[in-house]
Amino acid sequence: GDVAASIVQLSVAPETGQDSYDRDLFASWFDADDNGCDTRCEVLAAERLDTPPGLPNGGWLSAYDGYTTADESELDIDHLVPLGEAWRSGASRWDPERRAAYANDLDAPQTLIAVTAATNRSKSDSDPAVWQPPNTDAWCAYLSDWVTVKLRWGLTADPGEVRALTNMAAKC
Repeated sequence: GDVAASIVQLSVAPETGQDSYDRDLFASWFDADDNGCDTRCEVLAAERLDTPPGLPNGGWLSAYDGYTTADESELDIDHLVPLGEAWRSGASRWDPERRAAYANDLDAPQTLIAVTAATNRSKSDSDPAVWQPPNTDAWCAYLSDWVTVKLRWGLTADPGEVRALTNMAAKC
């Protein structure tokens, strides 16, 4: 349905700039609204649930693996489309301000999500051709959010990535 139609809207191109990627070219977390809460803090506040399964006093659900925790130190804030993937998909041509905006994007909840450190690190800078959430119940949301972020930021998708997205969409 809608997800498959969105995949078709992606601009397909080979990845570029692999050798020039440096995470430091993207700004680290900052406090955009000067309220004392940086990007990580803002994402955690937005995603905190009052009563996730098994946590009557509140906490977080890591969608990638279905893990719930009341301990925010167990979580990383994941760039759904990783910085390295964004770099290879067009961010290498962005100016520093646009890269900082992407790295700290709080305007679209799909861009940054709280997930367990283990799943975030297993994903690293991989696209869906290489990595999908171990929690298959999260695939449809992950796929939809991946395509949304790519389209929102004008990032390309390589052919293998499009094949993987299309295969995932068949299960949604």
